Amino acid sequence: MYRHKQKIQLPAELPPQLIVVIDTEEEFDWNAEPNPGETAVTAMDHIHRAQDIFNEYGLRPCYVVDYSIASQQRSVAPLRQFLEAGQCEIGAHLHPWVNPPLEEPFTRSNMYPGNLPADLEREKLTVLRDTIADAFGQTPVTYKAGRYGYGPNTTATLNALGFDIDLSVCPPLDARGDGGPDYRRYDAWPFWYGEAEQRILELPVTGGFVGWANGMSVPLFELAQMFRRLKAPGILSRLGAVDRLMLSPEGFTPKEHIKLTRFLYNQGVRTFTWSFHSPSVVPGHTSYVQNEQQLRAFLDAFREYFDFFFNELGGQANTPTGLKSLMEKFA
Repeated sequence: MYRHKQKIQLPAELPPQLIVVIDTEEEFDWNAEPNPGETAVTAMDHIHRAQDIFNEYGLRPCYVVDYSIASQQRSVAPLRQFLEAGQCEIGAHLHPWVNPPLEEPFTRSNMYPGNLPADLEREKLTVLRDTIADAFGQTPVTYKAGRYGYGPNTTATLNALGFDIDLSVCPPLDARGDGGPDYRRYDAWPFWYGEAEQRILELPVTGGFVGWANGMSVPLFELAQMFRRLKAPGILSRLGAVDRLMLSPEGFTPKEHIKLTRFLYNQGVRTFTWSFHSPSVVPGHTSYVQNEQQLRAFLDAFREYFDFFFNELGGQANTPTGLKSLMEKFA
């Protein structure tokens, strides 16, 4: 999928760079079959709960918005306010089952846009790009595939539509069970890919297998998954052998965020992505935030990690487009 990869090695003395990416989307049941009728965006009434924290720390998040968000005034209004105040960037996030034209069978596999026929994937992303441009007054250049579903034709589509930053790689996700991608062999390092004259910058979701198992992490973790009833994954984690972590407040704790960041930083990684889904700012919309107590823990994790990153690690805030400009200096 990502041909002609060129890993980007940033100087060790460069302060670590943090971007925030929000999968900004409608409220739907992640475990159900795709339903084109589920397009509610009520959680966007409360997106300021997260944005207010970003403003405290001087972070300009990138809201990657899907068609449900970009086509409804209720969700466009707060984001346009942030954008006009210079407080965010806007990118594209393709959820095929709610994005015209709706021509494909509504199956779990087709929720991954890269599985669609090339012409249909391009037509849907064209509609999304143009809808975003109409709603926000600027054409997006940053893309994140819905459900991380990058496919064999996606690069050509991004090139044709003017996208030059991708955020779809999600180590260590393995979504092959319902037709999705397998990112277990990818890591958190950014890279260029594609043809030289139309290269795209990849800024992966920050995640990976952490521990001393190193090259044996994937097979060891898979073996442990076979013995989950015996709590084998937890045992490996406590032994420091391998732990599967992501830099997200959804399902991971501040202690784990810091553990992952220190591990990657010591390996030489200098770019980090804090990511989550917009419906999580309201209890009941995602499995991660079901009540007010979980909401408080969710938002508290932002501040705890940002305090560590900026104060203890000496990091700097950035954006996807800002990182692209930075990477070009070291090309």
